[in-house]
Parts: sequence; structure tokens; C-alpha cells
Amino acid sequence: MKKHFKRFRARTVSAVCVLAFAANSWAVDPFTVRDIRVEGLQRVEPGTVFGSLPFRVGDQYNDDKGSAAIRALFALGLFKDVRLEVQGDVLIVVVEERPTVADVDFVGTKEFDKDTLKKALREIGLTEGRPYDQALADRAEQELKRQYINRSLYGAEVVTTVTPIERNRVNLTFSVNEGEPTRIKEMHIIGNRSFNEKQLLGLMDLDTGGWLSWYTKSDRYSRAKLNADLEALRSYYLQRGFLEFRIDSTQVAISPNKQDISVTINISEGERYVVSGVKLEGDYLGKEEEFKSLVAIRPGEPYNADQVTATTKGFTDYFGNFGYAFAQVEARPEIDRTNNRVFFTLVAEPSRRAYVRRINIAGNNRTRDEVIRREFRQFESSWYDADKIKLSRDRVDRLGFFKDVNIETGDVPGAPDQVDLNVTVTERPTGSLQLGAGFSSAEKLALSFSIRQENAFGTGNYLSAEVNTSKFNRTFALTSVDPYFTANGVSRTLDAYYRTSRPYDEQGGNYQLVTAGVGMRFGVPFSEVDTVFFGGSFERTEIRPGTSIPAAYLDYADRFGTISRTIPLTVGWSRDDRDSALTPSRGRFQRFSGEWGVTGDARYLRANYQGQLFMPLSRLYTLAFNGEIGWGTGLAGRPYPVFKNFYSGGLGSVRGYQQGTLGPKDVTGASIGGARKVTLNAEVITPFPGAGNDRSLRLFGFVDMGNVFAENQPVRASDLRASAGIGLSWLSPIGPLRIAIAEPFRTQPGDRIQRFQFQIGTSF
Repeated sequence: MKKHFKRFRARTVSAVCVLAFAANSWAVDPFTVRDIRVEGLQRVEPGTVFGSLPFRVGDQYNDDKGSAAIRALFALGLFKDVRLEVQGDVLIVVVEERPTVADVDFVGTKEFDKDTLKKALREIGLTEGRPYDQALADRAEQELKRQYINRSLYGAEVVTTVTPIERNRVNLTFSVNEGEPTRIKEMHIIGNRSFNEKQLLGLMDLDTGGWLSWYTKSDRYSRAKLNADLEALRSYYLQRGFLEFRIDSTQVAISPNKQDISVTINISEGERYVVSGVKLEGDYLGKEEEFKSLVAIRPGEPYNADQVTATTKGFTDYFGNFGYAFAQVEARPEIDRTNNRVFFTLVAEPSRRAYVRRINIAGNNRTRDEVIRREFRQFESSWYDADKIKLSRDRVDRLGFFKDVNIETGDVPGAPDQVDLNVTVTERPTGSLQLGAGFSSAEKLALSFSIRQENAFGTGNYLSAEVNTSKFNRTFALTSVDPYFTANGVSRTLDAYYRTSRPYDEQGGNYQLVTAGVGMRFGVPFSEVDTVFFGGSFERTEIRPGTSIPAAYLDYADRFGTISRTIPLTVGWSRDDRDSALTPSRGRFQRFSGEWGVTGDARYLRANYQGQLFMPLSRLYTLAFNGEIGWGTGLAGRPYPVFKNFYSGGLGSVRGYQQGTLGPKDVTGASIGGARKVTLNAEVITPFPGAGNDRSLRLFGFVDMGNVFAENQPVRASDLRASAGIGLSWLSPIGPLRIAIAEPFRTQPGDRIQRFQFQIGTSF
């Protein structure tokens, strides 16, 4: 004990002596600074140093100011060493700069691309051109390990190599040994009484793996995924009356070799409660009946947290429609634990009415403010309206230019009756250059090229050029869309196209239909969800005879010539409220288009209507219906042009039949389509077995009916062909892929059967 004390005393005395010596050597008498010089700078601007000093030429200098100057320069994070020297009345600031990061590279990374990792390091302050220090490198290593842990790679090792180069710079190389992913070996829920463990675990995206885990990665643990699963579990109970349900704890244990994880979730269900009643209290602006109609809570039914949330949100939104941006609505439960019943009192305080002073937009580095502002239905200097704000947000989001759109309400200091709307957007790339090849059972090899810009020069205009080639259809098209051709939101579309096509057959003929045209159409918004389109074009269609050409084409060419020129006028309407364009589970889609060959060599009317309905049967199952009706007729004593015929059969219409082979046939046996078309489809869609809740890979069963008919042929239900089967849809990296195996069960002699079909890009 004595020895330890003596050693401590000796060290203490030595330290005091050093500090005293340093203090004596540093202390200078105050003086007036005549000049300040800076030495040791390489890349840092002298103004940066001078701006950080707490004194200027002509100021009085003392030791306190010197200490403050050193602290301020170190705080910049640019210097490894700083000292002050005094020569007479001249102060010399001597600095040694930190090395600068010249390059950041990664070795051994497979799970992430380098740009993703560089972005993660940039967010903690490590990037090219920034000063380097060891503490920053240590933080970078920890950040990289965190990124790998988020991908369930707990055994990932990171080694940093610092290589000095000229001009006081360094290259940083992070060598990564990713190791094998840590997989969930066990998952358990403890405390469940009303539902079995298998049922509850089925609600979660995380699982112990299956034969498709290589694709879904559902057996890779992630804290974010677990939190989402816990919310799904909590929501499941709260929707079914368990008002006092809680998650007591979660234990995540990892094996010593960092290869296996076990997850245990401890829950307390509580009792199941039934709603006994609902009443309103507070100020409802004299509109109690209107608010009562918004109550989603149903007395006599089990408690449902979603109904309570929908009610309070509906109330606050309705208050917002009258300008009350700060309305408070509270659902106060009165719990009767004896009878397992709960009574809700909805207490409302509208607070003060407000109007929008200013709409501030941030995050649009490329897109012009005007493109966003013209989608707003809430205006500045008008009363706050929650419905209009939500509609505005949805309209901006539907532009497709942004990954994220948020609108927050901010108070205006000193003005309690005003608010600012702060709109924050995160832009996404809107241009694309694509070179690709596709293969389908019908069209064989199809090569494609396209270049498009959905937000050209930040104006919101759409420009595209497309080239597509396949066995049956070849296209070259240019399109330009101005969505706000007028200030009222009328859009204008300009098209120029050249298409070469021939009907589907197996004869290998080389005849062709060649259509070239230019057109213009306008879209007029009649409501927030309805748009009517109208326009016109000039078309030139040529029938180029060749081998195996159908007699109907030769007959039309003999009567009216091989070249037909016409000016078709078009009109259309669309409405789409599906929750997703690629993987819808609810909503409707409707589209109508009409075409009138008003003058020229071909005179005709052509109309097409398509309607889709998606209904969720449960969280996993969706019922989908599709119906399409096409109709055409000739005018001015002329028959309906054969090159405007509808076709049916194959993916997109009636599966199980060869593409485009249903309906009338020529004397040569070739399918020539018809002027009438009927298509009916029904599907039951579910996630693919083993894929968990992943909606990008889905299995479906279907029943199809349909056919096409000649212009003078009656449309009879008995003539409709039908099939049933199963299929697979996958949002693959190269586009939506659909595979179908169908068995036709309503056939006629001469029908061409094709039980297996696939295609990339089919919509239904």
C-alpha cells in the first residue's frame, strides 16, 4: 500500500512540475497585436483561421484570448496540432493540418453495392475531401458492422487500411469478411391463450425459413422487421377485443458461433372486451349529427383499435375541413372489468380556426416548385382544409417523381390563427435508358430499346422514344406529354409511330400490316379521379401481301386498295383507385376508349371498355375480376376494316388457347380476329407457399371465358371458350412475369390449345 502511495505522489509531483513549466513558458505580457501570420496551411483557406480567432490586428492580446483561440481552431476539426508564437508584437499561428481523405474503397463486399456503403459513411461524416482522424475511422467500422447486422450478418469483420499519399492525403480501404448470414432457428410466443402459436407466427414476416428462404430472406433476423412483426401481432389482438393486450418482452439470443438466433416473445393477452356504448362530449360546432355519422366504433361488437383510430382521425379531419387545424379528439375508455365491457366517450376540443399563411417546399433539387404547387388544392391565404391537404399530398405523390412526400403543419410565431405547410419531397431518378430482350411463348424473341424522361428538365413533362421488335409486332414510337398544357390542368399528348404487325398464326407467312401515324390528344380532368381524353390522328395503313396471307386481307385490298388513309378521332375515360398498379389487393380500375374513322379510305367506329375489381378476402387472399368488351362496325356502307380487328386467346385474355387464335378463321385456316370481343377473368391470388408475406411472388388460380366475333355474327354465351388453371406472377428484376398452366374445358373443333404459357409484362 505504501509503495502505491509513493508512486502516485511522485507521478503527481512530476505532472504538476510539467504544467507549471508549461504555464511559465506560455505566459506572456499583454500587448497590442500589430500583425497576425499563419504558417503550415496547405488546403485550408487563411480566412478560415482568421475567422476563428477571437482577436484582430489592433486588439489587445493576453493569455486567456490565446487559450480561446487554440480551442476555437481545434474545434474546427481541421488541425492535428495548433500553437501560438509571439515575436515582438507579431502573433504567429502555427498549424498542422489533418490529412484529407482522397478515396474510400471496399474489398470483399457482396451483400451491398459500394454506393450504398459510401452513402452510409457519408452520413457519419466520412467521405472524400473530408479531414481524416482515427476516431472517424473507428466510427466508420462500427457503422459498416451495423449495416451488416441489419442484414443478419453478425459475423462480419471489418479491417481498415490507411494508405498515406502525396499532399497530406490518405486512401481508406475497408476490407470486409462478410461471413455467413445468421439465421433464425427458433421462434416462440409465450403467454398466448386465445390463439395458437402457429397462427400468430403466421402473421409475421420473420420465420424459421423454408424452401424459398433464399429468395425471401425471411429467416434473416432484423430488429426493424421484428418491430414491424410485433406491431402486426399487437394490431391482431387489438382488432379482436383484447383492449389490455401487451407485449411484455422479447428475447433475442444468438449462438456462440453467430450462426443461429432464437426469438422469444412474451405476451399478456388480457381479457376480451365488448363495446357497450359511445357518446360525444365537448364542442362539435353544432354538427353533432355529422360527427356521429363518422363514428366507426360499433356497440355490441368486440373492441377494435382500428375502429377507434379511424373514428378519432375522421373527427380531426372533419374539424380540419372547417379550418380547425389544431383540433384535439380523445377517446376515453371506461372499462368494466367485471362484465368485460368498455364504454367510450369521445371528447373534442376544436381549439382555434386557422388559415394557411405559406406553403414551403423543400427537397426538390431538380423539380421546379411550379410542378408541385400546381398539384395543390389547398391554397395560401385560405382556410386550412384537411381534405384538400390530403388530396394535394396524394396528387404530388401520384406524379411519380418522388420517393417520399410529407406535409407537416407548422405554427407561425405571433400568429395563433395561422399555420405554414412544410412540404418535403425526396426526389427519385425519373429518366431511364433501357436495352433488353424478352422471350414469350407467343412472340418468341423480342428486342427492345427505350429512352424516356418522366420529368424532363424538371418541368413535369414526359418524353419518350421506344423501339420494340418481336415475331409479330415491331414498333417505333415517339411520345411527348405536357400534363399542364393549360393552367387548368388540361394535358396534351403528341404521338408519332410506325408499327409493323401481323396476326398470330403458325403458317410462317411474311405478309405484314404497316401502320404509320401522328396524333394529338388532350386530357381534361372532370374531377379529382376522372379524366376524359379526346384527340385525333392521321394514319396510313398498308397491307403488304406475302406468303400465307389470309383471303380476307386480299379481298379487302382488292376492294379498297392495299393502302388506307384515315383520320380517326378518339375519346376516352379512365378511373383508377387501386392500392397498387403492380400488386393490387383492393380497388377498381376502369378504362373506356372510342375511335371514329371520320374520313378517309377507312370509315368505322371502334370502342373498348375494361373494368377490374380487386377484393381482399383476408390478409393473404385476394379475389380479382376482369372484364373487357370490344365493339366495332363499318360506316358509310363499308365493312369494318380487317386491320382494326380485335384478337383473343392466350395470356391477357383466355389462357390455354394459342395467342390470338380464337374467333373467326379465314378459308386458309388463319385466325383473322373479329369486330366484337368479350373477355371475362376471375382470379384468386395468394402469396407463393414458402414466400411468407412477400407480395412480389404470388400464386393464383383462375377461370377465363371469352371469344371474338365477326361484325355480322351474333354474340352468344354458348360460343364463349373457357379454361381454368393455376399460375405464378413474379415482379422480376426484368419486369412483371406471369406463367400460366391452363386446361380448356369449353372447346370446339379447330381450337388451338396451348396449356403452358408465359410472358413478361402481361397486366392480367
